[in-house]
Amino acid sequence: MRYPLNVRVNGVETSVDVEPHRSLLNMLREDIGLTGPKEGCDDSECGACMVLVDGRPVNSCSYLALQTGGREITTIEGVSEPSRPHPIQQALLEEGGVQCGFCTPGIVMSAKALLDTNPSCDEDEVRLALGGNLCRCTGYQKIVRAVVRAAAEQLPDQAGTAG
Repeated sequence: MRYPLNVRVNGVETSVDVEPHRSLLNMLREDIGLTGPKEGCDDSECGACMVLVDGRPVNSCSYLALQTGGREITTIEGVSEPSRPHPIQQALLEEGGVQCGFCTPGIVMSAKALLDTNPSCDEDEVRLALGGNLCRCTGYQKIVRAVVRAAAEQLPDQAGTAG
């Protein structure tokens, strides 16, 4: 049996019919066509499937699609325009925090959730926020440095003093 579900995904009202056991990840990838969130472990261990639900990071592989009715979902596709990367994305590129890219969408989503709630975060807070994201390629120093840099660079925007 399938149930109607109305959600807002990346700012767009979306209606889908889902089975009760369908994960948010499968709904996003297979029903809506958003392939940014990745299935790495299917057990909430790697963070490759991280998305934001009402601004909070969740592992979409273990979050039921039906739990998102009437809520706002943000995926990596909704973070920025292709021609204008989000400050986190830009800093990851400039700091060398990206190699294969499989984990990058989840890392960006976890970092975005942190910076949205704590724009003046420090390195320890970044490490804690990224604790649910695994990267097998870059190590974490460059990733952490990139998020700290993005936080520092967006602070003037948060305070309303940037032009």
